[in-house]
Amino acid sequence: MHFRSFEDIDLAGKRALVRVDFNVPMENGQVADDTRLRSALPTIHYLSGKGAKVVLIAHFDRPKGKRVAEMSLAPIVEPLAALLGEPVAFSDDCIGPDARKVVNGLQPGGVALLENLRFHAGEEANDPAFIDALAANGDIFVNDAFSAAHRAHASTEGLARRLPAFPGLAMRHELDALDRALGHPDRPVMGIVGGSKVSTKLDLLKNLVTRLDKLAIGGGMANTFLYAQGHDVGASYCEKDLAGTAREIIGLAGRNKCKLFLPLDIVVADRLGPGVASRIRGLGEVDDDERILDAGPETVARLIRAMEKSKTLVWNGPLGVFETPPFDTGTNAAAQAAGKLCGEGKLVAVAGGGDTVAALNHAGVTSQFTFISTAGGAFLEWMEGKDLPGVSALKVR
Repeated sequence: MHFRSFEDIDLAGKRALVRVDFNVPMENGQVADDTRLRSALPTIHYLSGKGAKVVLIAHFDRPKGKRVAEMSLAPIVEPLAALLGEPVAFSDDCIGPDARKVVNGLQPGGVALLENLRFHAGEEANDPAFIDALAANGDIFVNDAFSAAHRAHASTEGLARRLPAFPGLAMRHELDALDRALGHPDRPVMGIVGGSKVSTKLDLLKNLVTRLDKLAIGGGMANTFLYAQGHDVGASYCEKDLAGTAREIIGLAGRNKCKLFLPLDIVVADRLGPGVASRIRGLGEVDDDERILDAGPETVARLIRAMEKSKTLVWNGPLGVFETPPFDTGTNAAAQAAGKLCGEGKLVAVAGGGDTVAALNHAGVTSQFTFISTAGGAFLEWMEGKDLPGVSALKVR
C-alpha cells in the first residue's frame, strides 16, 4: 500500500483534522482506561510540534444521530490535556458555528477536541453535506483510528476523499504490523484461531487457510470440527449444523496446502466454574454429561512445537474458557511460549480481537508480542481479507 506522509509537507498553520478513537471505557463519568488516548499522543505531538492546529474528531458509543448527554466527549478533555501536558479546547459540536469558533481560536500548535461525531446522523450515513461541514474546519485530514477503518463513515472514508489525506502514526504502525503478519510475512506463517463460534469466523477461516502454512483451531469452535470428523463432544457447545461447513474448510485447507491442527486431547468437566474438577480426555472419550472447556496438554505441546518451526504467528481467540481457571491452562501455555519466542527474536507474533487481548493480558504476555491490535472489528475484517474503506481511501490515487 502507498500512502502520503505528512512529514513531507509544511504543516505550520495548517488545520489538521485528526480522526482518533476515543471510544474509551468510562466509569462514573471518568475515563477507566486511557490506552486509546495514549495511542493518539505521537500523532498529536508531531503535528502540534510542527505548528499545525490539531483538531481532533471522534465518536463515543452509539447515540444514533441524536445528542445524548451521557455520550459526550467532554469528560475526555481533562485526562487528554494531562497526558499532552497542554490545554485542550473543546467544542460542544463537531460542525457549525461553535466548532468554527473553537478551531479559529487555536494558535499554531494548539489542540482542540470536537464533540461526538455520532450526534449527527450524517456521520454513519457518510452524508456529503456532513462531510462538507466537517471539512470546513480542516486543511488536511489525518486518520489515526484504524479501529474505525472498517466503516465507510464521513469521518473515516468521506473526509479522506475530500481533503488531502494521510494515515496517522498509530495507523501506520498498525498497518505495518499487519503487513508483516499476512501481507508479506516471513514463512512459515502460522495462525491460531479460537473462540466459541465457527459461525462468526467463517470468512476468517476460509481466508486464512488460503494464506497460511499452518492453522490451529481451538476453543469452542474446535468442538464443531471434532464433531464434523465423527468424534463425540458430549454436552459441549457445538454448532452441529455447521459440520458440513467445517468439513468444507478442512478440504479447502488441504487443497491450499495449509496444515490444520485440531485437538489431539481435551480438558473436560461436568460444569463450568472456578477450580472445578477437570479431566484430560482423548478424542472420543467424552461422556455425555461432560463439556470440553480447554485444549489438552498434548494438543498444546504440538501447537508449541509448530510455533517453534514458524517465523510468523497470527493469533485470534483463546484455546479454552480462559476466564475461568483451570481452563486457562492451554491458552496461557501457548501464549507464554509465543511470547518467549518473540523475545528471543525467533518469531513475529501479531494478535488481535477483544477476547484475544484479554486472554493475552491474562497470560501476562502482551509486552512480549510483536504487536497486539485493539482494533476489534477492523482487525477481524482485515484478517478476513476484506477491504477496509478507511484504509483504501487513504491510498495514493
